Amino acid sequence: MIQFDIEAEEGKARFGCIEVKGKKTRTPLFMPVATRGSLRTLSNEEGRNIGFEALIANAYHLLMRPGTDVIKGAGGIHKYINWPGIIFTDSGGFQMIRSGFERDISLEGVKFKSEVDGKTTHMTPEENILLQRELGTDISMCLDFCPPHPASKEVLVRSVEITTSWASRCKDVGHATFCISQGGTNDKLRAKSCKELVDLGFQGYAVGGLSIGEPKNEMYRMLNIADNIYPHHKPRYVMGLGSPLDILESISRGMDIFDSAYPTRNARHGTIMTSKGRLSIENSRFRKDYQPLDEDCHCPVCTEYSRSYINHLFQANELSGLRLATIHNLSFMHDLIKNAQSAIQEGTFKSYKKEFGDNYK
Repeated sequence: MIQFDIEAEEGKARFGCIEVKGKKTRTPLFMPVATRGSLRTLSNEEGRNIGFEALIANAYHLLMRPGTDVIKGAGGIHKYINWPGIIFTDSGGFQMIRSGFERDISLEGVKFKSEVDGKTTHMTPEENILLQRELGTDISMCLDFCPPHPASKEVLVRSVEITTSWASRCKDVGHATFCISQGGTNDKLRAKSCKELVDLGFQGYAVGGLSIGEPKNEMYRMLNIADNIYPHHKPRYVMGLGSPLDILESISRGMDIFDSAYPTRNARHGTIMTSKGRLSIENSRFRKDYQPLDEDCHCPVCTEYSRSYINHLFQANELSGLRLATIHNLSFMHDLIKNAQSAIQEGTFKSYKKEFGDNYK
């Protein structure tokens, strides 16, 4: 079971605590993505040292490689990947937006081909939750049908119908589970999806099918709809959202949990997140810039290395450049969330959000 307590509020922004299986973490919460059980370019221990208490892995990818038998043989996913904190697992439903998946989706389940050996597998919603339970995850996500953006109304209607049907079957498996609303950016369909899931009753509620190319104002409108329908006392999770400005906007709309490969992917491409906005560290103007990546950051990278050195590592194709950039970007996201938590407790979140937005150009 998931225990969620809201300890402070400012407007719709909430500061709280999630506890599951004796493990706790504060909200708002940002989870780094460990799709295959690994933080790209870092060890999971380094992720803990930054301060993260939860991460999200992907059940679909772990099923493909190394397989549930391997992870179970190691004593479960926590031991296998050396992560004692909270582990969420995504069902892999997002993979359905890939070309070729739609024709294999039905009310019964989803049929897919292994990316490892090409073997065709049919998976039901119940089997998907059981898979996540076998991995030893703390919190599972329902299998859902996430259409691409843009999608026709016909496809969106079908995605809501299938997602609700699957959620009703996931709920019966008996595991700490979040459901996921769909409906694209169609107001009526998004509201319908949220209401149907609330009627089923879950321990947590996610918003899916966003941050995949839709205009920001439409995404925010969908979050407002979810906020008005989802139970106030349950945690709300916006899946796949990693932009700092979007996260703060979402917190102000009553959302609690976020995950994204945004900071780690940007780091590997030389995009550094700073308090004054993003910078491309591969740019030649940083060749003799001996400042830290971000003067307001106190992570090990900013206290020990210069922009010039990180620029050199990228220019020389040194893997350590990717690693150092990733440590910084994840530290930046961790600090953003910690600052948001403190601001909500102090009743200054609105001014914090404005000040951050004014500086993050």
